[in-house]
Amino acid sequence: MAAKKPKMNTDENSGDSVSTTCSYWVPRKKRRCKMTANKGSPFCGAHAPPTAVATENVDGTGEDSFQERIPCPLDPKHTVFKRKLAKHLTICNARDQESVLPYIVKGINSGEDELEVALEKYDQIKLHELPDEEFYGLIDKVKQLYDKHINSSIQELKLSHESLRAELNRSDYGQETLRQLTQASSLLGILQRDDQLADATSYVEFGAGKGQLAFYLATVLEDQKLTRSQVILIDRLSLRHKKDNKLTNKEQVQRIRADIADLKLSALPELKKTQRTVALSKHLCGAATDLTLRCILGKEGGGAATDYVLIALCCHHRCSWSSYVGRSFLQAAGIGAREFAILTKMVSWAVCGTGMSRERRKAMEKAEEQPTEPNTQRLSREEREKIGQQCKRILDYGRLEHLRSQGYQAELKFYVPRDVTLENVVLLAKRCTSKNINS
Repeated sequence: MAAKKPKMNTDENSGDSVSTTCSYWVPRKKRRCKMTANKGSPFCGAHAPPTAVATENVDGTGEDSFQERIPCPLDPKHTVFKRKLAKHLTICNARDQESVLPYIVKGINSGEDELEVALEKYDQIKLHELPDEEFYGLIDKVKQLYDKHINSSIQELKLSHESLRAELNRSDYGQETLRQLTQASSLLGILQRDDQLADATSYVEFGAGKGQLAFYLATVLEDQKLTRSQVILIDRLSLRHKKDNKLTNKEQVQRIRADIADLKLSALPELKKTQRTVALSKHLCGAATDLTLRCILGKEGGGAATDYVLIALCCHHRCSWSSYVGRSFLQAAGIGAREFAILTKMVSWAVCGTGMSRERRKAMEKAEEQPTEPNTQRLSREEREKIGQQCKRILDYGRLEHLRSQGYQAELKFYVPRDVTLENVVLLAKRCTSKNINS
């Protein structure tokens, strides 16, 4: 669809056409900005060149003055008048809220205070540049760890929840919608199997996004008349078209805008309303999973006494050594920060097909060439996929070991088939009683 042309009006004195809406093209939305253009400029204040923003003179002379507009130091995605910067910093949505909200503590879950090495030097590692000794040596370590701790121990669950049966049978839904619903149904089925759909419980969804899982969970709670339970959604972004806005009982759901790295869960006042806490998430990307586990356990362990954990895992390539909770497990196996950086690149082999970018594949097809990615000289595509899966599970097992050391019974399960999603592993953990811990 072609972008709408900006509204035009005619200057009576000059007869020239003047644009009244901003002429900036917004690539993400594939249209022009709809904000009003500044006087004497084709752009609005947000999109005008930083040093050429015309504003109407406030002294009554009718002349224009040019003011410098600079990127916001808190979030460079937007700009602000330089002379108004001090005031803007007090109201900007990206400002540090540590001093305002008791449950926001900057970097409390980041793990950066535990680091002893600088990580920047490992950011630019390229797999095809690794010497054979290091390349195959790390793969051998991964295979040994996988055979020792995991192998075929992950069982497949075939669960669903009755509340989503009608939705899953709708013929007007596309494949992607049905895939998402199938995953949500399975996760709710696991909660039901483990007797976690109970009253007086706070369900905290981390990385909630638009709140689809929370929506169906809240619907189940309402249908089962679990009126003393609540759903709390944690996300650092404020998104539009949120699913939880469609709930009839909005009092049962609350959104908390916070970065998981800065969230002190035990200080969240909403949790004091209930007796139990369940932490859950659907596809919590990479480092966010580790930040969540740190948040759940608290800085010295125990956290907000979370009773049950359900996290559908994904995006291991976005894990970071600073936040990863299984560092002790890997270090005991001779895997340090450098090897970890290599692992987070190898995990992509499990889900990325050829291991090549979309742009490179298109270039290959256009040139009618066969893929010649450097690593194909050392491993076949099947070998890469298998090793990628093993790398993922090793990283997940390190998380299990950490949870177990904190008094949890923890395990991995396949919660949906691979044809629903390649990221089909869920981490489940239940807090042990004192009797279980001592036994």
